[in-house]
Amino acid sequence: MASQGIFDAHLDRCPANHAALSPLSFIARTAAIWPQRTAVVHGPRRHTWADTYARACRLASALAHRGVGVGDTVAVMLSNTPEMIECHFGVPMTGGVLNTLNTRLDAPAVAFMLEHGEAKVLITDTEFAPTVAGALSRVAQRPLVVDVVDALGPGGDLLGESDYETFIAHGDADFAWQPPADEWDAVALNYTSGTTGNPKGVVYHHRGAYLNALSNIVDWGMPRHSVYLWTLPMFHCNGWCFPWTMAANAGTNVCLRKVEPKAVLDAIRDEKVTHYCGAPIVHAMLINAPDEWKRGIDHRVNCLVAAAAPPAAVIEGMERMGFDITHVYGLTETYGPAAVCAKHDEWRALDIASRTERNGRQGVRYTCQEAMTVMDPATMLPVPADGETMGEIMFRGNITMKGYLKNPAATDESFAGGWFHTGDLAVMQPDGYVKIRDRSKDVIISGGENISSLEVEDVLYRHPAILGAAVVAKPDPRWGETPCAFVELKPGARVEADELIEHCRTHLARFKVPKSVVFGELPKTSTGKIQKFLLRERAGSLKAIE
Repeated sequence: MASQGIFDAHLDRCPANHAALSPLSFIARTAAIWPQRTAVVHGPRRHTWADTYARACRLASALAHRGVGVGDTVAVMLSNTPEMIECHFGVPMTGGVLNTLNTRLDAPAVAFMLEHGEAKVLITDTEFAPTVAGALSRVAQRPLVVDVVDALGPGGDLLGESDYETFIAHGDADFAWQPPADEWDAVALNYTSGTTGNPKGVVYHHRGAYLNALSNIVDWGMPRHSVYLWTLPMFHCNGWCFPWTMAANAGTNVCLRKVEPKAVLDAIRDEKVTHYCGAPIVHAMLINAPDEWKRGIDHRVNCLVAAAAPPAAVIEGMERMGFDITHVYGLTETYGPAAVCAKHDEWRALDIASRTERNGRQGVRYTCQEAMTVMDPATMLPVPADGETMGEIMFRGNITMKGYLKNPAATDESFAGGWFHTGDLAVMQPDGYVKIRDRSKDVIISGGENISSLEVEDVLYRHPAILGAAVVAKPDPRWGETPCAFVELKPGARVEADELIEHCRTHLARFKVPKSVVFGELPKTSTGKIQKFLLRERAGSLKAIE
């Protein structure tokens, strides 16, 4: 480390001037300053910040009593409930690492994660008992199991030695937790939704969780005491760090077990929700909901949308509803959002199409991320900011993962050249904003020409009958591969394949137009992302509709 001469002499770190950054400090502060403000709403349940802090401390105490300490993994299989929020604080208060499991995974996948992460404790909602029971039957070392029995859930078998309320009742509300000795210590483990082979375990540190939680507030412009609706699964990138964000914000968490348009709109109206997050499909559901469900929502609602690129129809539709939408971009490896399409006041004077174009970009780095660029991955040189030359989006900084658990080869590959390689192909526009063109694996190469599946999807979304669209490569004996469109129609809508193909021909170069159209519900992940790998498999056996 370089010396600063006179500025180093007798000026050392000490407890008075240096502390490890940890999101645990947020809940302690908020519980002390605003103890009686509502922290969590779940149906009839209402917990203040004092309640939530005490319950998190009781959980930590109970876990510590059962031997959970620094570096031990506590896995949770939970819906968006108060217990899930408490786990985001109670587990790291012990020095343990929180592993939030995807509730839509099957038993073999859950078993792999429990064993790979070496879970010492599993806290699970009874709704998921069939899957969890199957997973537990496959693991060599059974963790301590604690059941969450939620009155708003569908119920299910008890698998553990205790229910959650009994378990934390034995804990101490004044548990003397300590911040991490090192902010680099792991705070969470999240598994990627890999499509081939076993998923990779992404490790987060306290420093990154702290900084991304604050970036969410700064880059979204969240006022103090915001009311946040949990439409985003908390198991996904720790809910993009929003459990910690809302503690820092001293706001209110409105829990929702299942994302259904009427339930979302009712919660927005009844609880005066100011903020929520989700994939484009979540926003599309609200846009297409009956008008009577939307009546009475007359306050400002702010929405974050994240995906490779939200369709223009979604951005336009939300604006027409009066919801203010902001596009963010990130990956599991970047704690969720690490980039934002930061808005400019002058954009308001533009027509809706122009505003949509600007707001649909992936944008610029988050405040607490050090760098974001687009590079040629072979040369590791930045591409020209011409809006045309494609490269790979790369990040570096404090809100980038520690690495992949027990996988040094994958970690080294992802950090090659001192940058995190996202695998997303994009251009750098003249104003310094990044615009994704496609995932590297989703680019369609037809007759030597590169076709962006996102460009074709955006055109399909502009057809009034389309609710969802995904375009993948279909093998072709002449061209190598051609675009194949899978589309999901709005309720009651009717359209023929020929009409959609003609619609695309009016907006796209002929070689980009889909040669095949398949109708039906699109397969999606639990976070609303369309599973293109399944569609690619289906496309391989289809006959083209010319």
